[in-house]
Amino acid sequence: MIPVFIWAPEEEGAWPPGAASRWWLHRSLARLDASLQERGSRLVIRRGPSLETIRGLASETGAQALFQGRRYEPAAVARDTALKTALEASRLEYASRNTSLLAEPWEFATGSGGPFRLFTPFHRAFSRRYAAPPHLPAPGKIPAPHRWPKGLPLDALGLAPRIPWDAGLREAWTPGEPGAVSAMRRFARERIERYSSSRDLPGDDGVSRLSPHLHFGEISPHALWAAAESAAVARAAPGAAASAEAWQRQLVWREFAHHLLFHFPHTADAPLREEFARFPWRDPREPGAASELRAWKQGRTGYPVVDAAMRELWTTGWMHNRARMIAASFLVKDLLLPWQAGARWFWDTLVDADLANNTLGWQWTAGCGADAAPYFRIFNPSLQSRKFDPRGRYLRRWIPELAGLSGTAIHAPWEAQPESGPGGYPAPIVDHAEARAAALAAHASLRLR
Repeated sequence: MIPVFIWAPEEEGAWPPGAASRWWLHRSLARLDASLQERGSRLVIRRGPSLETIRGLASETGAQALFQGRRYEPAAVARDTALKTALEASRLEYASRNTSLLAEPWEFATGSGGPFRLFTPFHRAFSRRYAAPPHLPAPGKIPAPHRWPKGLPLDALGLAPRIPWDAGLREAWTPGEPGAVSAMRRFARERIERYSSSRDLPGDDGVSRLSPHLHFGEISPHALWAAAESAAVARAAPGAAASAEAWQRQLVWREFAHHLLFHFPHTADAPLREEFARFPWRDPREPGAASELRAWKQGRTGYPVVDAAMRELWTTGWMHNRARMIAASFLVKDLLLPWQAGARWFWDTLVDADLANNTLGWQWTAGCGADAAPYFRIFNPSLQSRKFDPRGRYLRRWIPELAGLSGTAIHAPWEAQPESGPGGYPAPIVDHAEARAAALAAHASLRLR
Protein backbone atom coordinates (compact mmCIF):
# COMPACT_ATOMS: atom_id res chain seq x y z
CA MET A 1 0.00 0.00 0.00
CA ILE A 2 1.42 3.36 -1.07
CA PRO A 3 -0.43 6.35 0.43
CA VAL A 4 -0.24 9.29 -1.99
CA PHE A 5 -1.31 12.92 -1.87
CA ILE A 6 -1.29 14.86 -5.14
CA TRP A 7 -1.31 18.66 -4.96
CA ALA A 8 -3.13 19.95 -8.05
CA PRO A 9 -4.97 23.19 -7.20
CA GLU A 10 -5.34 24.04 -10.90
CA GLU A 11 -7.74 21.07 -11.13
CA GLU A 12 -10.12 22.66 -8.61
CA GLY A 13 -11.62 24.95 -11.25
CA ALA A 14 -12.58 28.40 -9.97
CA TRP A 15 -12.23 27.33 -6.32
CA PRO A 16 -8.66 26.28 -5.46
CA PRO A 17 -7.99 26.17 -1.70
CA GLY A 18 -7.76 29.57 -0.05
CA ALA A 19 -5.04 30.80 2.28
CA ALA A 20 -6.59 29.50 5.50
CA SER A 21 -7.35 26.12 3.90
CA ARG A 22 -3.75 25.81 2.70
CA TRP A 23 -2.55 26.60 6.22
CA TRP A 24 -4.67 23.79 7.61
CA LEU A 25 -3.78 21.38 4.81
CA HIS A 26 -0.05 21.78 5.47
CA ARG A 27 -0.44 20.76 9.10
CA SER A 28 -2.97 18.05 8.37
CA LEU A 29 -0.66 16.39 5.85
CA ALA A 30 2.24 16.56 8.31
CA ARG A 31 0.13 14.86 10.96
CA LEU A 32 -1.09 12.23 8.50
CA ASP A 33 2.47 11.39 7.48
CA ALA A 34 3.48 11.04 11.14
CA SER A 35 0.52 8.74 11.77
CA LEU A 36 1.42 6.59 8.77
CA GLN A 37 5.04 6.36 9.89
CA GLU A 38 3.86 5.10 13.27
CA ARG A 39 2.31 2.20 11.32
CA GLY A 40 5.35 1.41 9.18
CA SER A 41 4.26 3.49 6.19
CA ARG A 42 4.64 7.04 4.90
CA LEU A 43 2.91 9.65 2.75
CA VAL A 44 4.24 10.16 -0.77
CA ILE A 45 3.64 13.75 -1.92
CA ARG A 46 3.60 14.68 -5.60
CA ARG A 47 2.46 17.62 -7.72
CA GLY A 48 -0.15 17.25 -10.42
CA PRO A 49 -1.47 16.92 -13.05
CA SER A 50 -3.18 14.00 -11.37
CA LEU A 51 -3.50 11.61 -14.32
CA GLU A 52 0.13 11.90 -15.41
CA THR A 53 1.29 11.64 -11.80
CA ILE A 54 -0.72 8.49 -11.12
CA ARG A 55 0.42 6.88 -14.35
CA GLY A 56 4.00 7.68 -13.42
CA LEU A 57 3.62 6.18 -9.97
CA ALA A 58 2.01 3.04 -11.40
CA SER A 59 4.89 2.65 -13.81
CA GLU A 60 7.49 3.20 -11.07
CA THR A 61 5.94 0.84 -8.55
CA GLY A 62 4.09 -1.76 -10.61
CA ALA A 63 0.85 -0.82 -8.88
CA GLN A 64 -2.22 -2.49 -10.35
CA ALA A 65 -5.00 -0.58 -8.58
CA LEU A 66 -5.83 2.93 -7.40
CA PHE A 67 -8.15 3.57 -4.47
CA GLN A 68 -9.36 7.13 -3.99
CA GLY A 69 -11.47 9.06 -1.52
CA ARG A 70 -14.44 10.39 -3.46
CA ARG A 71 -14.95 14.12 -4.05
CA TYR A 72 -18.24 15.86 -4.88
CA GLU A 73 -17.35 19.40 -5.96
CA PRO A 74 -18.12 20.04 -9.66
CA ALA A 75 -14.50 20.42 -10.83
CA ALA A 76 -13.41 17.39 -8.80
CA VAL A 77 -16.24 15.26 -10.18
CA ALA A 78 -15.23 16.16 -13.74
CA ARG A 79 -11.56 15.49 -13.00
CA ASP A 80 -12.19 12.14 -11.33
CA THR A 81 -14.60 10.99 -14.04
CA ALA A 82 -11.93 11.63 -16.67
CA LEU A 83 -9.35 9.97 -14.42
CA LYS A 84 -11.46 6.83 -14.07
CA THR A 85 -12.03 6.57 -17.83
CA ALA A 86 -8.34 7.01 -18.66
CA LEU A 87 -7.06 4.60 -16.01
CA GLU A 88 -9.53 1.86 -16.85
CA ALA A 89 -8.51 2.16 -20.50
CA SER A 90 -4.92 1.53 -19.41
CA ARG A 91 -6.01 -1.52 -17.39
CA LEU A 92 -5.28 0.01 -14.02
CA GLU A 93 -8.07 -0.88 -11.62
CA TYR A 94 -9.80 2.21 -10.24
CA ALA A 95 -12.09 2.35 -7.22
CA SER A 96 -13.38 5.39 -5.38
CA ARG A 97 -15.07 5.31 -1.99
CA ASN A 98 -17.24 7.67 0.03
CA THR A 99 -14.89 8.76 2.79
CA SER A 100 -16.39 12.11 3.81
CA LEU A 101 -20.21 11.93 3.96
CA LEU A 102 -22.83 9.92 5.81
CA ALA A 103 -24.44 8.97 2.48
CA GLU A 104 -23.96 9.58 -1.21
CA PRO A 105 -25.61 12.74 -2.60
CA TRP A 106 -27.53 10.71 -5.20
CA GLU A 107 -29.09 8.28 -2.74
CA PHE A 108 -32.07 10.51 -1.95
CA ALA A 109 -34.80 11.75 -4.29
CA THR A 110 -38.20 13.35 -4.02
CA GLY A 111 -41.38 11.49 -4.84
CA SER A 112 -41.05 12.65 -8.45
CA GLY A 113 -37.48 11.35 -8.64
CA GLY A 114 -35.72 14.72 -8.57
CA PRO A 115 -33.30 16.23 -6.05
CA PHE A 116 -34.54 17.88 -2.88
CA ARG A 117 -34.64 21.67 -2.59
CA LEU A 118 -36.03 21.83 0.95
CA PHE A 119 -34.20 20.62 4.02
CA THR A 120 -37.11 19.26 6.07
CA PRO A 121 -38.23 16.60 3.55
CA PHE A 122 -34.58 15.77 2.87
CA HIS A 123 -34.04 15.28 6.59
CA ARG A 124 -37.09 13.00 6.80
CA ALA A 125 -35.85 10.90 3.88
CA PHE A 126 -32.36 10.74 5.36
CA SER A 127 -33.63 9.72 8.80
CA ARG A 128 -35.63 6.85 7.31
CA ARG A 129 -32.69 5.38 5.46
CA TYR A 130 -29.50 6.14 7.36
CA ALA A 131 -27.97 3.38 9.44
CA ALA A 132 -24.57 3.92 11.03
CA PRO A 133 -21.98 1.40 9.79
CA PRO A 134 -20.01 -0.69 12.29
CA HIS A 135 -16.98 1.02 13.78
CA LEU A 136 -13.69 -0.37 12.52
CA PRO A 137 -10.43 0.13 14.45
CA ALA A 138 -7.49 1.85 12.80
CA PRO A 139 -4.90 -0.60 11.46
CA GLY A 140 -1.87 -1.14 13.65
CA LYS A 141 0.36 -1.86 10.65
CA ILE A 142 0.17 -0.84 7.00
CA PRO A 143 2.07 -3.06 4.55
CA ALA A 144 4.84 -1.12 2.84
CA PRO A 145 6.38 -1.69 -0.61
CA HIS A 146 9.88 -3.13 -0.94
CA ARG A 147 11.04 0.17 -2.43
CA TRP A 148 9.39 3.53 -1.88
CA PRO A 149 8.85 5.91 -4.80
CA LYS A 150 10.32 9.37 -4.40
CA GLY A 151 8.13 12.15 -3.12
CA LEU A 152 8.35 15.86 -2.53
CA PRO A 153 9.00 17.37 0.89
CA LEU A 154 5.84 18.95 2.27
CA ASP A 155 7.41 22.42 2.27
CA ALA A 156 7.86 22.20 -1.50
CA LEU A 157 4.09 22.64 -1.95
CA GLY A 158 4.26 26.20 -0.59
CA LEU A 159 1.17 25.77 1.61
CA ALA A 160 2.59 27.41 4.73
CA PRO A 161 2.50 31.24 4.97
CA ARG A 162 5.60 33.09 3.83
CA ILE A 163 4.98 35.81 6.40
CA PRO A 164 3.76 34.96 9.93
CA TRP A 165 0.11 36.03 9.70
CA ASP A 166 -1.12 32.78 11.26
CA ALA A 167 -0.48 33.30 15.00
CA GLY A 168 -4.21 33.32 15.78
CA LEU A 169 -4.78 30.13 13.81
CA ARG A 170 -1.92 28.36 15.55
CA GLU A 171 -3.34 29.35 18.93
CA ALA A 172 -6.88 28.24 18.07
CA TRP A 173 -6.41 24.92 16.26
CA THR A 174 -4.69 21.55 16.27
CA PRO A 175 -5.07 20.15 12.75
CA GLY A 176 -4.88 16.39 12.27
CA GLU A 177 -6.69 13.29 13.48
CA PRO A 178 -5.52 13.49 17.12
CA GLY A 179 -6.81 17.04 17.35
CA ALA A 180 -10.11 15.98 15.79
CA VAL A 181 -10.60 13.08 18.18
CA SER A 182 -9.72 15.27 21.15
CA ALA A 183 -12.22 17.94 20.06
CA MET A 184 -14.94 15.33 19.53
CA ARG A 185 -14.42 13.79 22.96
CA ARG A 186 -14.32 17.17 24.69
CA PHE A 187 -17.54 18.26 23.02
CA ALA A 188 -19.31 14.97 23.82
CA ARG A 189 -18.10 15.07 27.42
CA GLU A 190 -18.56 18.75 28.29
CA ARG A 191 -20.93 20.56 25.95
CA ILE A 192 -23.25 18.42 23.88
CA GLU A 193 -25.97 18.24 26.53
CA ARG A 194 -26.43 22.02 26.39
CA TYR A 195 -25.99 22.33 22.64
CA SER A 196 -29.66 23.11 21.96
CA SER A 197 -29.69 26.00 24.41
CA SER A 198 -26.25 27.46 23.65
CA ARG A 199 -25.61 26.80 19.95
CA ASP A 200 -26.86 30.28 18.95
CA LEU A 201 -24.83 32.17 21.56
CA PRO A 202 -21.48 33.22 20.08
CA GLY A 203 -20.24 34.35 23.49
CA ASP A 204 -20.60 30.83 24.90
CA ASP A 205 -18.34 27.85 24.19
CA GLY A 206 -21.31 25.73 23.16
CA VAL A 207 -20.51 24.36 19.70
CA SER A 208 -18.21 21.56 18.59
CA ARG A 209 -15.80 23.46 16.27
CA LEU A 210 -15.33 20.18 14.39
CA SER A 211 -16.14 21.57 10.93
CA PRO A 212 -12.53 21.92 9.68
CA HIS A 213 -11.65 18.45 10.91
CA LEU A 214 -14.66 17.08 9.02
CA HIS A 215 -13.82 19.00 5.87
CA PHE A 216 -10.25 17.71 5.76
CA GLY A 217 -11.24 14.12 6.41
CA GLU A 218 -9.51 13.90 9.78
CA ILE A 219 -12.56 12.34 11.38
CA SER A 220 -15.51 10.47 9.97
CA PRO A 221 -19.04 11.91 10.16
CA HIS A 222 -20.14 8.40 11.13
CA ALA A 223 -17.90 8.65 14.21
CA LEU A 224 -19.46 11.98 15.14
CA TRP A 225 -22.97 10.61 14.69
CA ALA A 226 -22.13 7.68 16.95
CA ALA A 227 -20.49 9.96 19.53
CA ALA A 228 -23.68 12.03 19.73
CA GLU A 229 -25.79 8.93 20.26
CA SER A 230 -23.44 7.61 22.94
CA ALA A 231 -23.43 10.96 24.74
CA ALA A 232 -27.22 11.05 24.75
CA VAL A 233 -27.39 7.58 26.27
CA ALA A 234 -24.68 8.25 28.85
CA ARG A 235 -26.20 11.46 30.20
CA ALA A 236 -29.33 11.53 32.27
CA ALA A 237 -29.48 15.32 32.19
CA PRO A 238 -32.75 16.76 30.89
CA GLY A 239 -32.52 17.65 27.24
CA ALA A 240 -29.38 15.62 26.54
CA ALA A 241 -31.10 13.47 23.92
CA ALA A 242 -32.72 16.50 22.27
CA SER A 243 -29.37 18.30 22.14
CA ALA A 244 -27.68 15.28 20.59
CA GLU A 245 -30.40 15.09 17.95
CA ALA A 246 -30.07 18.82 17.26
CA TRP A 247 -26.35 18.38 16.66
CA GLN A 248 -26.94 15.36 14.41
CA ARG A 249 -29.34 17.53 12.47
CA GLN A 250 -26.41 19.80 11.65
CA LEU A 251 -24.58 16.80 10.20
CA VAL A 252 -27.63 16.18 7.98
CA TRP A 253 -27.60 19.85 6.95
CA ARG A 254 -24.04 19.24 5.75
CA GLU A 255 -25.31 16.26 3.74
CA PHE A 256 -28.03 18.48 2.27
CA ALA A 257 -25.41 21.00 1.16
CA HIS A 258 -23.50 18.32 -0.75
CA HIS A 259 -26.74 16.94 -2.19
CA LEU A 260 -27.54 20.38 -3.62
CA LEU A 261 -24.10 21.12 -5.03
CA PHE A 262 -23.90 17.70 -6.64
CA HIS A 263 -27.26 18.07 -8.38
CA PHE A 264 -26.96 21.81 -9.08
CA PRO A 265 -23.24 22.34 -9.76
CA HIS A 266 -23.77 25.84 -11.18
CA THR A 267 -24.80 27.13 -7.76
CA ALA A 268 -21.22 27.67 -6.59
CA ASP A 269 -21.31 30.86 -8.66
CA ALA A 270 -24.95 31.39 -9.71
CA PRO A 271 -28.25 31.43 -7.78
CA LEU A 272 -30.40 28.33 -7.61
CA ARG A 273 -33.51 30.47 -7.97
CA GLU A 274 -33.10 31.71 -11.54
CA GLU A 275 -35.01 34.96 -11.05
CA PHE A 276 -32.23 36.16 -8.74
CA ALA A 277 -29.89 36.40 -11.73
CA ARG A 278 -31.70 39.71 -12.34
CA PHE A 279 -31.28 40.98 -8.79
CA PRO A 280 -29.95 44.59 -8.77
CA TRP A 281 -26.81 44.04 -6.71
CA ARG A 282 -24.38 46.92 -6.37
CA ASP A 283 -21.12 46.51 -8.24
CA PRO A 284 -18.43 45.79 -5.62
CA ARG A 285 -15.82 47.38 -7.91
CA GLU A 286 -17.41 50.84 -7.73
CA PRO A 287 -15.64 53.13 -5.24
CA GLY A 288 -18.44 53.46 -2.67
CA ALA A 289 -19.31 49.77 -2.75
CA ALA A 290 -15.65 48.78 -2.71
CA SER A 291 -15.06 50.92 0.38
CA GLU A 292 -17.99 49.32 2.21
CA LEU A 293 -16.90 45.83 1.20
CA ARG A 294 -13.44 46.59 2.58
CA ALA A 295 -14.96 47.86 5.85
CA TRP A 296 -16.98 44.64 6.14
CA LYS A 297 -13.88 42.49 5.59
CA GLN A 298 -11.90 44.47 8.15
CA GLY A 299 -14.60 44.51 10.83
CA ARG A 300 -15.06 48.28 10.62
CA THR A 301 -18.76 48.61 9.72
CA GLY A 302 -19.79 50.32 12.97
CA TYR A 303 -22.13 47.47 13.86
CA PRO A 304 -20.43 45.64 16.76
CA VAL A 305 -21.80 42.14 16.18
CA VAL A 306 -20.85 42.25 12.49
CA ASP A 307 -17.40 43.57 13.27
CA ALA A 308 -16.80 41.06 16.06
CA ALA A 309 -17.67 38.26 13.65
CA MET A 310 -15.33 39.50 10.94
CA ARG A 311 -12.48 40.02 13.40
CA GLU A 312 -12.98 36.53 14.83
CA LEU A 313 -12.75 35.21 11.27
CA TRP A 314 -9.57 37.12 10.47
CA THR A 315 -7.86 36.12 13.71
CA THR A 316 -8.87 32.46 14.03
CA GLY A 317 -9.98 31.40 10.54
CA TRP A 318 -13.39 30.49 11.92
CA MET A 319 -16.67 32.17 12.82
CA HIS A 320 -19.57 31.11 15.01
CA ASN A 321 -22.55 30.01 12.91
CA ARG A 322 -24.99 32.60 14.27
CA ALA A 323 -22.37 35.27 13.64
CA ARG A 324 -21.95 33.96 10.08
CA MET A 325 -25.63 34.51 9.39
CA ILE A 326 -25.60 38.02 10.84
CA ALA A 327 -22.43 39.07 9.00
CA ALA A 328 -23.64 37.56 5.74
CA SER A 329 -27.06 39.20 6.05
CA PHE A 330 -25.40 42.57 6.60
CA LEU A 331 -23.36 42.25 3.41
CA VAL A 332 -26.18 41.17 1.10
CA LYS A 333 -29.11 43.06 2.63
CA ASP A 334 -27.73 46.13 4.37
CA LEU A 335 -25.03 46.79 1.78
CA LEU A 336 -26.75 45.13 -1.22
CA LEU A 337 -23.46 43.59 -2.25
CA PRO A 338 -23.58 40.25 -4.13
CA TRP A 339 -23.39 37.08 -2.09
CA GLN A 340 -20.58 35.85 -4.34
CA ALA A 341 -18.29 38.57 -2.93
CA GLY A 342 -18.91 37.31 0.59
CA ALA A 343 -18.54 33.67 -0.45
CA ARG A 344 -15.14 34.43 -1.96
CA TRP A 345 -13.92 36.15 1.23
CA PHE A 346 -15.12 33.30 3.41
CA TRP A 347 -13.49 30.85 1.02
CA ASP A 348 -10.10 32.48 1.49
CA THR A 349 -10.29 33.09 5.25
CA LEU A 350 -12.17 30.10 6.74
CA VAL A 351 -10.22 27.03 7.84
CA ASP A 352 -13.43 25.04 7.30
CA ALA A 353 -14.04 26.50 3.81
CA ASP A 354 -16.19 23.86 2.14
CA LEU A 355 -17.68 24.64 -1.27
CA ALA A 356 -21.00 22.91 -0.60
CA ASN A 357 -21.55 24.45 2.84
CA ASN A 358 -20.28 27.87 1.77
CA THR A 359 -22.61 27.93 -1.23
CA LEU A 360 -25.68 26.79 0.69
CA GLY A 361 -25.07 29.23 3.54
CA TRP A 362 -24.63 32.28 1.35
CA GLN A 363 -27.53 31.47 -0.95
CA TRP A 364 -29.77 30.78 2.05
CA THR A 365 -28.87 34.18 3.50
CA ALA A 366 -29.35 35.98 0.20
CA GLY A 367 -32.71 34.26 -0.30
CA CYS A 368 -31.74 32.90 -3.72
CA GLY A 369 -31.05 29.26 -2.91
CA ALA A 370 -32.64 26.13 -1.52
CA ASP A 371 -34.71 26.29 1.64
CA ALA A 372 -34.55 30.06 1.46
CA ALA A 373 -36.90 32.11 3.61
CA PRO A 374 -38.71 35.04 1.98
CA TYR A 375 -36.34 37.86 1.22
CA PHE A 376 -37.93 40.10 3.84
CA ARG A 377 -36.08 38.14 6.52
CA ILE A 378 -33.51 40.84 7.09
CA PHE A 379 -31.50 40.57 10.28
CA ASN A 380 -31.31 43.72 12.37
CA PRO A 381 -27.72 43.46 13.65
CA SER A 382 -28.37 45.35 16.88
CA LEU A 383 -31.41 43.25 17.78
CA GLN A 384 -29.55 40.05 16.89
CA SER A 385 -26.69 41.16 19.12
CA ARG A 386 -28.98 41.91 22.06
CA LYS A 387 -30.79 38.60 21.66
CA PHE A 388 -27.85 36.24 21.22
CA ASP A 389 -25.08 38.06 23.11
CA PRO A 390 -27.08 39.94 25.79
CA ARG A 391 -24.10 40.49 28.09
CA GLY A 392 -21.83 41.54 25.23
CA ARG A 393 -19.21 38.89 25.98
CA TYR A 394 -18.62 38.11 22.31
CA LEU A 395 -18.42 41.80 21.45
CA ARG A 396 -15.95 42.63 24.21
CA ARG A 397 -13.68 39.77 23.25
CA TRP A 398 -13.27 40.85 19.64
CA ILE A 399 -13.77 44.63 19.88
CA PRO A 400 -11.58 45.75 22.79
CA GLU A 401 -12.27 49.44 22.06
CA LEU A 402 -15.86 48.82 23.21
CA ALA A 403 -14.97 46.75 26.28
CA GLY A 404 -15.65 49.64 28.66
CA LEU A 405 -19.25 50.16 27.57
CA SER A 406 -21.87 48.88 29.96
CA GLY A 407 -25.45 47.68 29.62
CA THR A 408 -27.05 47.77 26.21
CA ALA A 409 -24.82 50.58 24.94
CA ILE A 410 -22.31 48.11 23.54
CA HIS A 411 -24.85 46.80 21.04
CA ALA A 412 -25.45 50.25 19.51
CA PRO A 413 -22.60 52.57 20.57
CA TRP A 414 -23.63 55.25 18.04
CA GLU A 415 -26.74 55.99 20.11
CA ALA A 416 -24.53 57.43 22.82
CA GLN A 417 -21.84 58.91 20.57
CA PRO A 418 -23.27 59.44 17.06
CA GLU A 419 -20.08 60.68 15.40
CA SER A 420 -17.66 58.03 16.60
CA GLY A 421 -17.57 55.43 19.28
CA PRO A 422 -15.12 54.85 22.11
CA GLY A 423 -11.52 54.26 21.17
CA GLY A 424 -12.04 55.42 17.61
CA TYR A 425 -14.64 52.76 16.86
CA PRO A 426 -16.36 53.86 13.62
CA ALA A 427 -19.87 55.16 13.22
CA PRO A 428 -22.18 52.87 11.20
CA ILE A 429 -21.37 52.92 7.49
CA VAL A 430 -25.08 52.55 6.66
CA ASP A 431 -28.39 53.22 8.40
CA HIS A 432 -30.08 49.88 8.92
CA ALA A 433 -33.65 51.18 8.55
CA GLU A 434 -32.82 52.84 5.24
CA ALA A 435 -30.86 49.81 4.07
CA ARG A 436 -33.76 47.51 4.91
CA ALA A 437 -36.14 49.62 2.84
CA ALA A 438 -33.71 49.58 -0.09
CA ALA A 439 -33.36 45.78 0.16
CA LEU A 440 -37.11 45.28 0.15
CA ALA A 441 -37.45 47.56 -2.86
CA ALA A 442 -34.73 45.65 -4.70
CA HIS A 443 -36.51 42.39 -4.00
CA ALA A 444 -39.84 43.83 -5.12
CA SER A 445 -38.23 44.80 -8.43
CA LEU A 446 -37.84 41.11 -9.30
CA ARG A 447 -41.62 40.72 -9.32
CA LEU A 448 -42.14 43.79 -11.50
CA ARG A 449 -39.95 42.59 -14.38
